Amino acid sequence: MEPRKSGRGSNSAQLRRYNERIVLQILRRAGEASKAELARAVQLTNAAIGAIIQDLIEEGLIVEAGKRHDGGRGQPATMLRLAPSGAFSFGVRLDRTNMETVLMDFSGQLIGRRLHDLILPAPERALEILTEDLQFLRHQLSDEEQTRITGIGLAQPFNLGAWLHELGLPEADFKKWDDFDLSTALETATGLPVFSENDGTAAAVAELFYGLGRQNDHFLYLFLGPAIGGGLILKGDVVRGETGNAGDVAMMPVPPSSLPTAPKARHQWDLLLTRASLVALARHMSPDDFAQLNRGDLQDAVEADAPKYREWLADCADALGLALRSAYALLDVPLVVIDGDLGGPFPAAFRRAVKDAVERTAPERRQSPDIQIGSFGHDAGAIGAASLPQFFNFSPRAAILTGGKDTGPAGAGNAEERASFPARAARLGSHLAAPNRPT
Repeated sequence: MEPRKSGRGSNSAQLRRYNERIVLQILRRAGEASKAELARAVQLTNAAIGAIIQDLIEEGLIVEAGKRHDGGRGQPATMLRLAPSGAFSFGVRLDRTNMETVLMDFSGQLIGRRLHDLILPAPERALEILTEDLQFLRHQLSDEEQTRITGIGLAQPFNLGAWLHELGLPEADFKKWDDFDLSTALETATGLPVFSENDGTAAAVAELFYGLGRQNDHFLYLFLGPAIGGGLILKGDVVRGETGNAGDVAMMPVPPSSLPTAPKARHQWDLLLTRASLVALARHMSPDDFAQLNRGDLQDAVEADAPKYREWLADCADALGLALRSAYALLDVPLVVIDGDLGGPFPAAFRRAVKDAVERTAPERRQSPDIQIGSFGHDAGAIGAASLPQFFNFSPRAAILTGGKDTGPAGAGNAEERASFPARAARLGSHLAAPNRPT
């Protein structure tokens, strides 16, 4: 997709570009809004917001979405929303036991996917698989639509070769990943820019953009996959931390597991990922060949309410209860969003078990955070990954997810004004009609 001229020699042009991005961000979170609502949110005159809207329509980034009849006097308001074909992006979710590649449009809808349940192969082989998947998905777009691809979002755990003992995984090819830069390799192979992020943070982005984050400015996000990951949202924005690992609950210390199938702890305490992970479930179900079990096997155990599954769930929830009490004491966030790779009856059972464990360990006179099920299940990481290129290209605050690089216009208001935008957009989104969730 060809970038527009930014007018960098003019502060007014930079401010205009910044305000355009604010409009796009509001529509992404609110779903749709009228010109008057956008003018109030961005604090611009009707004439100024009208010119911005016209430019975005001409560029194919937003469209008119009909009239809203609210019963008041005067003409009904014309509603605006993101144009699905305005931009496209790829998302790659890489984990120790699976790889997934998706194609997403500008409205957040997934329009294609490729999934592989397998122990992570050597980097060169993984690159071949991902490149083939990206090429397959690219051909689902027309030639003109392919010019609107903004890049590849890559979501993966940091330090893929670490904590194999705690996860009970074979060494296999994991150590080969320690010195392999997948982002650069994908850029070289595809010619597209790659935006890399911790997998837990990427999944939290999906929830922020398209899920419960539209009505909640502060929450801790947890995703239960092969290991457990997390992300932190404060003031309607993503918190990365110094190394990009903010919200990495997997490293929180907890008491060792009481399950006989758990690996022996190296200390008097263990890491949360030892107990709260789908690898731990697989290991408890089949200690001798758990690496051969895929997500379908684990889902079957959930559907059957198998005794081994119930034993693991109790152990997992107990560990999470202690970890979340620590997180709540430190962060004081009112909401914890939990999601994961398993569906069916699992999310509701998981929420009940964790909620009971958190409340059971509450100190005297201390409240507990609300715990809600996330919006996207297995798709969260892939949607979050695919959101990264669009966030970088169209968000007014792309520095949050680009390692500190401030790609927004230099003259776009002071720091306090920029920092206040995400919360303003979230408040606007809370009382407007929400879009359909990505599927």
